[in-house]
Amino acid sequence: MATKTQSYAIIAVGGKQYVVREGERLVVDRVGADEGKTFQPGVLFVGGDGEGQLAPKTTVTARVVGHVRGEKVRIGKRRPKSGYRRQTGFRAALSQIQIESIGGAAKQAVAAPKQEAPTAESKEEAPAAAQPPRGYADFTVAEIGDKAKRWKLEQLEAALEHEQEHANRKGAIAALQSAIDAKQERN
Repeated sequence: MATKTQSYAIIAVGGKQYVVREGERLVVDRVGADEGKTFQPGVLFVGGDGEGQLAPKTTVTARVVGHVRGEKVRIGKRRPKSGYRRQTGFRAALSQIQIESIGGAAKQAVAAPKQEAPTAESKEEAPAAAQPPRGYADFTVAEIGDKAKRWKLEQLEAALEHEQEHANRKGAIAALQSAIDAKQERN
């Protein structure tokens, strides 16, 4: 009687490779997805039942459980006989992820949201579908002030809405509002 071995995959997240199985939790370098959201890491290898497939076309679906910080690493510098001493610390930004599915189940999970994508008619009805620029959550206030001048009006409004709901940084809100006013004056 042959026992079925659990399938596994080797994925690449943040430039590192991990061997994972369904249901496993692991801590990786910070990923761009929000908590509770799913993403699909790069799949390098899929194996199980004594068979392996290099560079497969299957997908692995992972859910971000939470964002955490690593343990503090102390860094000290010292030069003898001169009294020079410096000490600093570092904590890595990490994400805890859980592997939802490997292979066929992932295709169904990914295909379902794509079918519910808004049509052209619903996009015209709902202008709220505009997204802030890619990577907006990681921008500093100074970067927002510099880059906001080149964004479209829809992106500016979405970024302002995101800022008011999540971060509420006064400098970023002021920069976005002034960029929106400047765009509206041109039109």
